[in-house]
Amino acid sequence: MKKIRNFSLITMLAFCSFAKAESGIESLSPELRTLLGKEMVALQTGMQSILPAYVSGDLAAVAETARKIENSFILKQQITKAQKQELGSKLPKAFIRMDKQFHENAAMLSHVAEQQHTELVGFYYSRLIEACMACHAEYATHRFPKLEGKSTHGKHLH
Repeated sequence: MKKIRNFSLITMLAFCSFAKAESGIESLSPELRTLLGKEMVALQTGMQSILPAYVSGDLAAVAETARKIENSFILKQQITKAQKQELGSKLPKAFIRMDKQFHENAAMLSHVAEQQHTELVGFYYSRLIEACMACHAEYATHRFPKLEGKSTHGKHLH
């Protein structure tokens, strides 16, 4: 399970890194880029569904969505062994760290929602948002130009 969680975070971060030439992402196969794009759309949809579920008290829905984020939506089911190796050979270590932390926070969000710890649901949801912004600021300013120059590497956005 830990390998799956680590891999899914790596893939999320891989997609965020298309703008960084030194990351090697621009050389990924078109098929892998397509899968990563689908994963990013699924993550965005999942993140957007958590807020209304949270504010309406539907913590079961929050837990379910957070669990899907933790385990990835698309890649776990569709990525080949060769594509997994391709990602592993081209991702920077910083991505791996960011990915691991993102999925750990998704796991914690799922856990605290299941345990009905309402105040902690907001905390872990904010940690996921911070991780998205940090990745976008570090690796995807071509898609999010307003984040350019606002690197959050190693810092929390508050």
